[in-house]
Formats: sequence, C-alpha cells, structure tokens
Amino acid sequence: MNAPSLHRLLRSLSVFALLVGVSAPLLAAGETQIVYRRVFKSSYPEFIEIRVSEAGSCSFEIRQLDESPDPVAGEISSALRAKIFELAGQLGNFRGVELDVRRRIANLGQKTFRYEAGDQVNEVSFNYTLDARANQLMQIFEGLARQQEHLSKLQQRMKYDRLGVNDALMHLESDVNRRILPEPYRLLPTLEKIAGDPRFVEIARQRARTLAERIRNAS
Repeated sequence: MNAPSLHRLLRSLSVFALLVGVSAPLLAAGETQIVYRRVFKSSYPEFIEIRVSEAGSCSFEIRQLDESPDPVAGEISSALRAKIFELAGQLGNFRGVELDVRRRIANLGQKTFRYEAGDQVNEVSFNYTLDARANQLMQIFEGLARQQEHLSKLQQRMKYDRLGVNDALMHLESDVNRRILPEPYRLLPTLEKIAGDPRFVEIARQRARTLAERIRNAS
C-alpha cells in the first residue's frame, strides 16, 4: 500500500474514532480570525487550512483534495497567536495588499491569507512573494501544519501501526533538527507515551525519549 493510500485508510479510522467519542469544539462563529489556506494539487498534502482566533482557539484542516473536510481543534500559545495577529496587522489585515511577484514562476501552490472580523473580510492570494512579513507569517502557518501532521501521524501509528512509530519519529526528528516546528513541546505528551509503553520497539522508545529531552531543553 502506498503512502497516500495508507494515509487515507488511517484518516478514515481516526475519523470513525472521533465520531464515536466526544470531539473538541471548533471556532465559534463571529470570532475575529486569521486564516491561512494553501491549495497545491498533486502535492502531499494538497489542502491546508488553519484558522486562529483572537480569543485563543484554532482549527486545522489538512487533507488531500478528494477527501471530505474534517477540521480538528488545536491549540497555540498566546505569544504565537499575538505574533500572527501582529504580522497580519503589519500587512493591513490583508486589505488592498498585493503580495504576488509579477513575473512568471513555477507553480508553488496558491496561498491565501484571510482576515475575518464580523462583516469585515479581507483576503489576499499569491503563489510566491518577496514580502518578508508575508513569508514569516506563511512559515509560521506551514510549521504549524507540519506540527499537526506529526501529531496526527504519531497518534494514528500508535493505534494502528506500532511498527511504523519509529519511522514517524524519524520524520519528526528531521523537522526538529531543521527547527521548523513553532511549538514542538506540544508533542511531548505523545512522545512520553511512546517512551513509556513496552508495546513499542525499543528503538522507537529510545528515539522518543531523546526527542522529548531535546525539546524540553530547548524550551
């Protein structure tokens, strides 16, 4: 089974588990929000949408385009949330701003920033930008998406593919080394579960311990 097919199978099982349990609430209607969306057909994942509210809640939707929408609630720190709204403010909350470079360039996926506050809705889309503020904001959201992907993959492997846990940890370790995850400490509870569970192979447990220690020391 190839990686996209395995992902769809694991996601379906995960969605079923959520349906029989109690899911966390998503963002309330009317909250002031910053939204990031990336659509890039034939990539993996093809669709990312992250919503961050000024009140403190956020949601993630990360999937292939042929999959059904399935946003999940998440958390980010008040400091990171403030940085997101600060950068959006520097960009005029995306009102009347032009970000895309005006020359032919390879398709890198359509990125959209959106500001929602009551009846006020501003958005801007781009393929590639040279604006440092927009790039910083995009990197934050892309890092949050990667972080959420790692969390989901680890939790799925722990339930349905114990031998695949070490492989998922190796991918996480690569991103920790590259320092692209905004708040890796949110993965600590999952890493600690793996490290303390004898059902997983020792190499995975040891890698989880090492990663957890690195993340704690970096915090």
